[in-house]
Amino acid sequence: MTTVEEIQLVPIKPHNGLVAFASFVLDSKWYAGNVAVYTRPGGGYRLVYPTKKIGERNIEIFHPISKEVGDEVEKEVIRRLEHINRAEETNA
Repeated sequence: MTTVEEIQLVPIKPHNGLVAFASFVLDSKWYAGNVAVYTRPGGGYRLVYPTKKIGERNIEIFHPISKEVGDEVEKEVIRRLEHINRAEETNA
């Protein structure tokens, strides 16, 4: 099982569905940063992993290989984002 730790979120002013950037540590061994958090049109959120544009091509920097790891990362990052959103609503 993959552990997702040290999740940090930087909320931004929403723009074209982009609402935050996330960073986290996987299995106490790998740091992942600059992961974009977008809203889904039907509700909820999705993660978009960084790429680098070289010429006309977009090269993936990193992304989960297995669906299980991707789902676990997404679940934990979204849980943290929703926690922050609830705290902001309480303080508003």
